[in-house]
Amino acid sequence: MDTVDNTAYQDRNSADRDRLVLRPGEPGYDEELAGFQTGFAQRPAVIFAASSADDVAAAVRYAASAGLPVGVQATGHGLPGAAEGGVLITTKRMDEVSVDPQARTVRVHAGVRWGQVVAAAEPYGLAPLNGSAPGVGAVSYTLSGGLGILAREFGYAADHVRSLDVVTADGRLRHVTPASDGNLYWALLGGGHNFGVVTELEIGLVPVARLYGGSLAFDGRAVDPVAVLRAYERWTRTVPDGLTSSFAAVPYPDVPGMPPQLRGRYVISVRVAYTGADGERVVAPLREIGPVLADSLREMPYAESHTIHRDPDFPHTYYGDSAVLSELDAAAAGELLARTGPDAPAMCVVQINHLGGALAQDAPNSVPHREGRFLVRLLAMTDREQAREVLDPAFEGIASWTIGRALNFAFGAGDRTEGLYDAGTRKRLAGLKSEYDPANLFRRNYNISD
Repeated sequence: MDTVDNTAYQDRNSADRDRLVLRPGEPGYDEELAGFQTGFAQRPAVIFAASSADDVAAAVRYAASAGLPVGVQATGHGLPGAAEGGVLITTKRMDEVSVDPQARTVRVHAGVRWGQVVAAAEPYGLAPLNGSAPGVGAVSYTLSGGLGILAREFGYAADHVRSLDVVTADGRLRHVTPASDGNLYWALLGGGHNFGVVTELEIGLVPVARLYGGSLAFDGRAVDPVAVLRAYERWTRTVPDGLTSSFAAVPYPDVPGMPPQLRGRYVISVRVAYTGADGERVVAPLREIGPVLADSLREMPYAESHTIHRDPDFPHTYYGDSAVLSELDAAAAGELLARTGPDAPAMCVVQINHLGGALAQDAPNSVPHREGRFLVRLLAMTDREQAREVLDPAFEGIASWTIGRALNFAFGAGDRTEGLYDAGTRKRLAGLKSEYDPANLFRRNYNISD
């Protein structure tokens, strides 16, 4: 392996340099790799633990000189397959957040998690367009689109980015805005990590301090899950554009250690986030579906919005994919629930997001499939091979209504490129890829130049 030789790292003393550059078998290597996803292993040839944009630039220059692919990891929710045998840049130390309340913007560095941004914006009555889990990295989430809890009211997180600082394949740190480089700006927001390593984002905040939200949970063995889903689909046709919601189905295993209220239950739930003043009236039809296991719908400070979905916050194994649908066919949806329910050979989580509203509006970025009406997200809590045996037939059953896939939710399936973009978007991305990264240094989990 070539010796790491670049000015940014030579400036440090030897002890600090050893801490920042790690190779297999060296102390700290495995700990630096650890992340949220525990089901897939990666063994990069060298890890650069970056603390600054200069560190990132030095790592990119090294990778280019050595002819190695580059992956980026902040939280490890989605592992960068390109780092296998290549260079992995970890950014978790780059965790600075700065809010400008007058401009209603926030600057986030590459390792920042959404929970930090929510906490920083809250004192000013502002909120970011974050997702449901506070532990998710803000940058990767946004580069892949960013479907958040207020998405139907405000659109994708990518739609609110003002500027990006990015290290491109030539080792340059560029400040990118729609005015300075409209093509690269367009490609970065929706193209994921395929065009460089983003070290900082400036993102617009929204004036939201409180919302009406939570979930209604039903016992899937006491009520018909398909009937709940049909009622939910009918209800989505009546709600305001500013209401964001999703349907979920989770068969919890009957195993020791599982909370007693969940052990062995098949839980069907509807999650809601809404900034309107008439939340109780709007959700009234959902309460008529049947008796509930739990009802957490309430007015809450935005800082409590993570309680709507209550995503697990501990590292675990999972594999998943998604399908953007033109419609939610009742018969196909019933088959989907049957294939992924309690009798499935692996524990599966189904989430169906209602799209439309502001998500359908055009924006100067490459986030695709804005015409979709629903997004189906399927997760299997098992290894890749067994998960594909369960999930592939489930996706085949809704293929007639599928118009694409969502990069944010290709959990371990990002090596499959089909459906991530429509033909026009993919062609333009491929052209810009050849311009900004002709050696295909950046691949993330998929290769846009395929």
